[in-house]
Amino acid sequence: MDVYEAVTSRRAVRGFTDRPVPRAALKRVLSTATRAPSGSNLQPWHAYALTGRPLTELKKRTGERVATGDAWDEPEYEMYPPALRSPYRERRSAFGEQRYGALGIPREDLEARQRAASANWDCFGAPAALFCYIDRAMGPAQWSDVGMYLQTVMLLLRAEGLHSCAQMAWAKYHRTVAEALSPPDELILFCGMSIGFEDGTADRTRTGRAPLDETLTFIDG
Repeated sequence: MDVYEAVTSRRAVRGFTDRPVPRAALKRVLSTATRAPSGSNLQPWHAYALTGRPLTELKKRTGERVATGDAWDEPEYEMYPPALRSPYRERRSAFGEQRYGALGIPREDLEARQRAASANWDCFGAPAALFCYIDRAMGPAQWSDVGMYLQTVMLLLRAEGLHSCAQMAWAKYHRTVAEALSPPDELILFCGMSIGFEDGTADRTRTGRAPLDETLTFIDG
């Protein structure tokens, strides 16, 4: 797949078939993704790939917590600043309107929004998932490195005909994930990632992007 095609076709897919992800393809992707850049080659990511029964059990345990209204775990990092400034506040709001609007859920129906959000913890039906951790001792630059690693994974998945959805939502149940994975205590769960073949019948809404002149400044000679 052409690199430009991989970038433009990558999106957060929220509906997968139960078709198994070939282990060879997953291994190829995760092996090649280690070539992602990182400052001084620290490679600060720690990833766990789950399929089959272990993933099914994790989904079941998390689903039980969601169904019983169990409170989210104590956050280990701040997902968003407490007071988003413009234009970020408006972009986040627009995302919510577009995401839930496509599902026919009005803004005031918080219960329906919560039900839709709960699909995160079923990996939107995906048969494979990646959970990415980072060492607590690492700083902002290393978190950026982890982001580049995850983007590399997602683009390589496109080359294999696979789709993905990166989900910080999994950090809300990091204790349950840790029970399944037994990561060392020094690691923080950054996010999960659903991986699989897209369900063509699911919502395929794509979020827009800001005009280029809002995020890029050319300094010409």
